[in-house]
Amino acid sequence: MSLVRSAALQNFRRCVEALGGDATHYARLADLPAGALDSDDLLVDDRSVAAVLEIAAAKLGRPDLGLRVGATQELGMLGALAIAIRNSPSVADALECISRYMFVHGSELSLSVVADPDRVPRVVALRYSCGEGREPLPQAVDMTMLFIHRMTAFLVGDHYTPHTVDLPHRPMAPAGAYAEAFGTQVRFARAHADLRVPADLLAQPLVNADGALRRQALRFLSGRPEQPDSWVVDRVRAVLDKSLDMGGTGLPQVARVLSLHPRTLQRKLAAQGRTFALILDDVRRDRARHYLTATDMPMAQISGLLGFSDQAVLSRCARRWWGCPPTGVRREAEKRRTLLASGETFRWADAAERGTSVTGRATGRENPGCGLSQRIGPAGM
Repeated sequence: MSLVRSAALQNFRRCVEALGGDATHYARLADLPAGALDSDDLLVDDRSVAAVLEIAAAKLGRPDLGLRVGATQELGMLGALAIAIRNSPSVADALECISRYMFVHGSELSLSVVADPDRVPRVVALRYSCGEGREPLPQAVDMTMLFIHRMTAFLVGDHYTPHTVDLPHRPMAPAGAYAEAFGTQVRFARAHADLRVPADLLAQPLVNADGALRRQALRFLSGRPEQPDSWVVDRVRAVLDKSLDMGGTGLPQVARVLSLHPRTLQRKLAAQGRTFALILDDVRRDRARHYLTATDMPMAQISGLLGFSDQAVLSRCARRWWGCPPTGVRREAEKRRTLLASGETFRWADAAERGTSVTGRATGRENPGCGLSQRIGPAGM
């Protein structure tokens, strides 16, 4: 289970009730404590946070609900982290602060600056992730990405316009609603959730920054437990994730990016009980899951993006990873989306414990599915 602060649902109740919905009822359907809708500091299952948005959107017939909630959320919901962000010397320092301390608000959440996925000069991407291998639900991604966009605009002022906003799912609402919310082109079914911005934005200083306030906030944040020291595994994963569709997935290439000798990298990974081959397999599995469950890409294209020689390799890997062919994985994802849209009551923990896919209370039948229950329904802030 991955936990997030209930601040992630700031103004959810207000938005839902303004549309005539029953926010408390939707929380109950998602197995979410009703108190999480009125407090910023409860720790709740991020899957329930994502599910309540999907359920409410379906019940209300408002596919733009995630955008509506995200448009009302303020930077202050991040607490001490907001103080550190506001008082950073530059945008780059603010983003570094978010990257370092985002786990305070969600154990699997991250926001990082990466090279532009389109390889456009002088462009970088602010990449949001709800956790490695976790399948994000669209309404939660919409809400979070709009919050990140609005936070960036707050920091840099009126002259900020992103090049594009890339979302890892199909449009839930009309494309015009996305363009209006973000003020720029929004592209769908992309590999990652990215806010593509000018690289020189990072050097922009923040006006009225108070260094003393920032140091005080950082001291408070530093008192929280740090994440495990798995930097080698994390960095190898990050490099592979960025280079997978460009072919740079060999041990020598990755070691060169990390400024390590290949044998040194192997030793460091072995010290943490991992091998390069296993990490590459994990990255390919996670990327394959995304392509199969969140896009309509043909199987041959997916095989190429994963660095496989042909489609048969993808089929063999899918059977090893999930016990079924790629087409079965895609069908299973469609069933889960249909279930969420129906708003039937379900319990994540019960489904995972059974080792089956989520099933609605209405039928009580288990669906053996394709062995995806360990990664079931997942999260976005």
